[in-house]
Amino acid sequence: MRIILMGPPGAGKGTQAKVVAARLEIPAISTGDIFRANVSEGTPLGLEAKRYMDAGDYVPDEVTNGMVRDRIAESDARNGFLLDGYPRTVAQVAELDSMLESSGHAIDAAVVLTVDEDELVQRLLTRAKIEGRADDTEDVIRKRQNVYNEQTAPLLEVYAGRGLLVEVDGMGEVAEVTDRVFAELDRVRGEAAS
Repeated sequence: MRIILMGPPGAGKGTQAKVVAARLEIPAISTGDIFRANVSEGTPLGLEAKRYMDAGDYVPDEVTNGMVRDRIAESDARNGFLLDGYPRTVAQVAELDSMLESSGHAIDAAVVLTVDEDELVQRLLTRAKIEGRADDTEDVIRKRQNVYNEQTAPLLEVYAGRGLLVEVDGMGEVAEVTDRVFAELDRVRGEAAS
């Protein structure tokens, strides 16, 4: 399966990505991990990304797209992958479509974890306290939630329009959320097979 995992900061994407990918025996591909790997390996894309990251700027789409293209072309992603953190813009959706089309593939499902905003804020405040993130104040966290809502809403509409959007309640214990994710993925696979 080729899956996109979306959700606001604090929804549990990273946790679910690892569990779901392991069970499906596909790589969980996080753009943050890709950036760090390319920077540490000193690849041309990594060096270019580092210039932007060091300046505190967003890494441009063409650099991000190039890294994702290279990563999904690796042999472990041949039978599928789970993308966490990509695409983030409608332009990146089109680029991902193009990458997959050239290999005769498409996205099977775009899973979005939905969590009550006040719960998200509490989760992130707790994490900030545990990890010593003094800059993760309630105001900063709420601003990030608003940015996510503004930037991701158009992506949700795109994937809903294609019949690929799968909403999963992200509230509760990790195992409960994982069970919900797989119930939806099983439904998607069943529909694809019929």
